[in-house]
Amino acid sequence: MAYQSFEDLEVWQRGCRLAVNVFLKFSQCENFTMKDQVQRAALSVPCNIAEGHERDTEKEFVRFLNIAQGSCRELRTRLYTSRKLNFPGKPEFNQLVTESREISAMIRGLGKTVSKRIPAKPKRVRRIT
Repeated sequence: MAYQSFEDLEVWQRGCRLAVNVFLKFSQCENFTMKDQVQRAALSVPCNIAEGHERDTEKEFVRFLNIAQGSCRELRTRLYTSRKLNFPGKPEFNQLVTESREISAMIRGLGKTVSKRIPAKPKRVRRIT
């Protein structure tokens, strides 16, 4: 599907929904540090997709997609840690982890697609003198 702006990207839309879900699920978490870090990691995913899309080059977009994918991994790590502390509940935890994995796969696919549009560097010819 062709897109005009980052708002058109399904992966950005799902990333925003995931961030909202994380904020809602962790709103009652009394461990401020955990709550803050989980919410920041979740919000970082769509923010990096948007920032990368608005950059001037495909190469920069791919770089920010990689950062967004790293944020998905960070979010899952924080979710696993928070689950060990019994927050959130198991159904909410499973839903957030599953959505994070799916978004991560979408980001990876988009990155591969965008990478194909980046012109290859010309190979340097080594001259023997």
